[in-house]
Amino acid sequence: MPTRRTPGSLLIMAVLAMLWIGSSGAAHAEYPVTYNFFAGIPYELANPGGSLPGANDWSCKPTAAHPDPVVLIHGTAGGAQTNWGAYAPLLANEGYCVFALTYGSLDVPWPLSAMGGMKPIPESAAQLAAFVDRVLNATGAAKVDFVAHSQGNTVGDYYIKRLGGHGKVDKFVGIAPPWLGIFGDQMNVLREFGHRLGVDADTVDSIPTMSAICQACPEMLGNSSFMNALNADGVYDPSVTYTNLASDFDEAVWPSVALVPAPNATNVRMQDGCPTDFSDHMAIAGSHRGAMVALNALDPAHPRAVPCEFVPPFTGD
Repeated sequence: MPTRRTPGSLLIMAVLAMLWIGSSGAAHAEYPVTYNFFAGIPYELANPGGSLPGANDWSCKPTAAHPDPVVLIHGTAGGAQTNWGAYAPLLANEGYCVFALTYGSLDVPWPLSAMGGMKPIPESAAQLAAFVDRVLNATGAAKVDFVAHSQGNTVGDYYIKRLGGHGKVDKFVGIAPPWLGIFGDQMNVLREFGHRLGVDADTVDSIPTMSAICQACPEMLGNSSFMNALNADGVYDPSVTYTNLASDFDEAVWPSVALVPAPNATNVRMQDGCPTDFSDHMAIAGSHRGAMVALNALDPAHPRAVPCEFVPPFTGD
């Protein structure tokens, strides 16, 4: 026998439905966001090799508002969880399909296996290529957007230029991107100094980077043969829109190597208009201020206020 619904009960049901839609649709209430570079570490400790809240939902379908899934590409010694504790839940709350991988990790037991970016960049970029294809196949999207930190920018760049990524990436948010190499031209000074002491350039390159452990590190040095070859046809891919974030207090990736001018690149020096931003190489990937710049880069049609606030080094919060 069908259940009769009185006008009062229908009103109550409608109100409850509206409340449910409001609570489930209000994405900002779904996942907590902590603006701190180390915010993802507790998740890795609790679930080694897992995914952050909001990330790697392979049933996620992009919306008309955000048609491109966002792929997060960590930096040296980072990982899918440890590098993106702020960004994965933030972007999921904003309605993006968010995906993150750990690339280039060594074949060692956890927790060392959680430290990615150790293998040569071409090998890591091949892992990224396979991951992007999986994201596109799962979501049905035509392109992805990249948000990358440090080495992740070089890995993403190599994928776009050398491994068939051209045409598959729309926007690229580069956080501390070493487009011209880590330490920039200062590496030439060290090489020349080593030469005067009778030390060859390869040896000089390997000393500060511990290349026996981090095979990608010497590849990223300023004026290395790898970086020179990668930039031989230009720093940027002309089909991609870039937004670069850099800080005066970065220990390795200075604005001079990160903020390379080009018609398809917007360069943001974090201290411009905000002298209380002391973000360094880690904090720049965890601060609220940097995250708002990234959101605006991904969705320039709906700009957010970028706060000027005190940003401490290391944590960004």
